[in-house]
Amino acid sequence: MEQRYIMTAFGKDRPGIVADVTQVLFETGCNLEDTSMTRLADEFTLILLFTGHGEDLEQKLHMACRRLERECGISAFLRALPKAPRQMPATGALRKLRVEGLDQAGIVYKISRYLADQQVNIESLTSSVRPSPESGADIYTMELIVQVPDNVAVEVIDRGLEGIANELNVDIFFR
Repeated sequence: MEQRYIMTAFGKDRPGIVADVTQVLFETGCNLEDTSMTRLADEFTLILLFTGHGEDLEQKLHMACRRLERECGISAFLRALPKAPRQMPATGALRKLRVEGLDQAGIVYKISRYLADQQVNIESLTSSVRPSPESGADIYTMELIVQVPDNVAVEVIDRGLEGIANELNVDIFFR
């Protein structure tokens, strides 16, 4: 019977880290579906969704995760997903939201809390901190893809985000 898994892994960034992790999937006969991989500071992080079969597959995968830690310095964690994937209803428009301003605590929390309270689902989120070329101050940039339900007025979301932008003194672009 086919089983779905999510694996998260991270280790010191270096050539070959993706090959080391995906070798585990190849050797156990798993099929990679979706991934998100990126470097954070000097660590490389991987999030992998994959499927596989076999009675003792989960045990083999757990052993392979321990081997990655021992032999490659990669921390890897595995989670089996329910048999039937839970699908979110595909209703609502996908929109892009971009935030930019001086780095400060609370930007992600305040925006994500507001969106959750409005039943807006975050599909993806990326962020980074870079020094401003002019002043050298840390500038925080965040980009989100969100799904706005059909029953939620985009104008309402936009007004609420405008209030958060004023409170945090950041620019928010919502399209």
